[in-house]
Amino acid sequence: MSTQPEARPAIYDYAIVRVVPRAERGEFLNAGVILACQDASFLEARVELDEARLLALDPNADLVTITQHLAAIPAICAGGKHAGPLAALSRRERFDWLTAPRSALIQTSPVHTGRCTDPLAALEALMRKMVRTSAAAR
Repeated sequence: MSTQPEARPAIYDYAIVRVVPRAERGEFLNAGVILACQDASFLEARVELDEARLLALDPNADLVTITQHLAAIPAICAGGKHAGPLAALSRRERFDWLTAPRSALIQTSPVHTGRCTDPLAALEALMRKMVRTSAAAR
């Protein structure tokens, strides 16, 4: 019998990171998740680009540029010197900046809300469900 109190669920917000190689076609590839949980002082992103799937959408996609832009997202979430001037913003402000609607190569879905007792586990679950293909999830 455990004497530890059960963790209370906290509310989190998340958005799916999308690569939109040709905006005029409206096609995109889910490539990551950004998750913020204010109660847990948590802001993290995971990014996994499936290059083969992206090249199926656009054989001329600039993988170097896309990879560089995607790498900036976890850095901005983490803050510190790698986040540049955005590091001065609060976690919530960085989340809001990252998830602001834009018409660009890298976009995010609308922000959604959930509840969890472990934000890191919730982030991993969202990556499995929303980003990884069934073959990659094995």
